[in-house]
Amino acid sequence: MDQVTKPAGFWIRLLGNLLDGIIVSIPLGLIGFLITGDFDGEDPITSLIGFIYAVAVPILWYGYTIGKRIVGVRIVKVNGKKLGIGAMLLRVLVAGIVYGLTLGIALIVSVFMVVFRKDKRSLHDMMAGTYVTYSKPGEIEDKQAFVD
Repeated sequence: MDQVTKPAGFWIRLLGNLLDGIIVSIPLGLIGFLITGDFDGEDPITSLIGFIYAVAVPILWYGYTIGKRIVGVRIVKVNGKKLGIGAMLLRVLVAGIVYGLTLGIALIVSVFMVVFRKDKRSLHDMMAGTYVTYSKPGEIEDKQAFVD
């Protein structure tokens, strides 16, 4: 049974993303500078590391990134199953392509979805079968075990 528990809204998600941007991009910029000798924000090495961070860290850390952990929210699957590579690739890669192809219009639609939908799910959440929640690891999964 698909169920959304304690969904996180727009402002807390934005703050988590901003913290991730600051905490991750500064060290990545320094690493890129040490490797290339230039502070080019479009360096493929730092872009790849940033992508790997966005996909792998939530899989390995119960849906948290550093920024999300600080603000107390995490990414989970709607069906209560473990977050995996497929869901995170849909969330990060496919959603990024859709947002780029629509010149940001889909991103604006996503913002409105998070603000106005009861379950606070965006387009990339819908694509990946995920949502962002205040629930701690084990809370949602434990409830799903009793439902199934």
